[in-house]
Amino acid sequence: MADITKRQWLTLIVIGIADFCNAICVSLQAPFYPQEAEKKGCSATEYGLVFGIFELVVFIISPIYGQHLNRIGAKITFNAGIYTTGICAILFGLLDNIQGHTPFIILSFTIRAIEALGNAAFLTASFAIIAKEFPDNVAVTFASLETCFGFGLIVGPTVGGALFQVGGYTLPFAVMGSALFASAILTAFVLPKHDEGVDKEKGPSLTTILKIPGVLLASASIIVTSMSIGFLQATLEPHLRPFYLSPVILGIMFVINGGTYALTSTVFGWLCDSCMHPKYVTILGCIFVAAGFSLIGPAPFLPYETTLWVTIIGLVLHGLGMGSQLVASFSDALRTSIQHGLPNNLETYGLVSGLWTSTFALGAFIGPSVSGILYDKVGFRNASMFVVACHLLVGFIVAIFMIFYRTPSGYIEIKDEKLIPSADGRHNITKSMPANITESINKSLKSVCNGMSIEQSRPPAMNSLIACNSYKSQVWPPRDVNSLTLGPYSQSYGTMDAQRPYLEGVA
Repeated sequence: MADITKRQWLTLIVIGIADFCNAICVSLQAPFYPQEAEKKGCSATEYGLVFGIFELVVFIISPIYGQHLNRIGAKITFNAGIYTTGICAILFGLLDNIQGHTPFIILSFTIRAIEALGNAAFLTASFAIIAKEFPDNVAVTFASLETCFGFGLIVGPTVGGALFQVGGYTLPFAVMGSALFASAILTAFVLPKHDEGVDKEKGPSLTTILKIPGVLLASASIIVTSMSIGFLQATLEPHLRPFYLSPVILGIMFVINGGTYALTSTVFGWLCDSCMHPKYVTILGCIFVAAGFSLIGPAPFLPYETTLWVTIIGLVLHGLGMGSQLVASFSDALRTSIQHGLPNNLETYGLVSGLWTSTFALGAFIGPSVSGILYDKVGFRNASMFVVACHLLVGFIVAIFMIFYRTPSGYIEIKDEKLIPSADGRHNITKSMPANITESINKSLKSVCNGMSIEQSRPPAMNSLIACNSYKSQVWPPRDVNSLTLGPYSQSYGTMDAQRPYLEGVA
């Protein structure tokens, strides 16, 4: 913490506030919208799709934001996204004034789709900014922001329930949407501006990183986790309706998994950054979520009916699974991408951020859409087994992958002291280096003249590594070059401009 600069503190604080306010707005729909929709004649399938359309739009648009984030500008994308989300949250609170089933459901879809455009921009930009500002502590910093988001999930339903009792359906959305809009004004003045439009070379695409098996599995983990969250958003309130809970208590029930997520996500981030491979944390999360949904249902094979205290335990386990899987998956996808040769710059951060947001949205679309249909057909108890089966399948595949996983070979950078003249006038590598590395470097010594580190070996999907990481591409301003590291998975791809005249003579 002592090494964090003022700029980093400001970045962390303003994005944390925005995450907190955004979570408040996001968490209001689940406790209060289904009941209002049923008053207008909507079925569980219809209002489940209202939850799902939001995530479908995010799924489609997030990779586009991620691909062009460097050209648009992270700060502009971030602020525009918050403004849009806050305004749409306020408009969503006015839906109770709409008369008739058809106008109500059409406006619900329209507002949620526009809100999704803003939310996708906000999330994609925030993840990329954090990866850029905190390159050595991505998982811990990301987890800290997710803690802010988790506390927003606590405050939203709790305070929203109180506001609902005072002013009905409209008041919670009006107050919370205004808070998010105010946070956008704060970030516009405080959030540091990053360089934009400086990359002249075509960067990697979403297809490139999805060809990496480790990233593909991280994406699958995100999808099933967000499926579980969306599943409960659409069906938990009808599932708890037989208990006749007050709006405040109902809001607190929606707080339990989010609160657990907020309290534990930083711990899982620390585990990923310091002492455990993120995929092991992912497996642990799959077990937590499967166990949690088996209790919330409860599962058909458990010999008891739905009880409130067992449901609470299941929601706590679900919160633990959310924290472990979401934090681990972002850290894992980013590190694995760089480990397999993608450039360590804002474009890669934006691309992975867009992938995270997009795959989360895909799962959050599938979750409420499928849950609404299954709830109408087979009931909550049997429908919950869909989530259990998906998590057990992903956990099993990740475990098999880790058994056969092999880390790609790294890169070795030649320093000044590694080159010494020999008797025949040629320059050889010092004997202090291992023989296999020495031989590999000597075979490709001429590539040093291009200003690049020398590869020890070239795994698949790294054919464009030198072109992507060349300092001459000017992806980063010179002042930022020294910050481009990411824990144990990255190497230095620094310039050797100062040595160029000498090395050209060697070649």
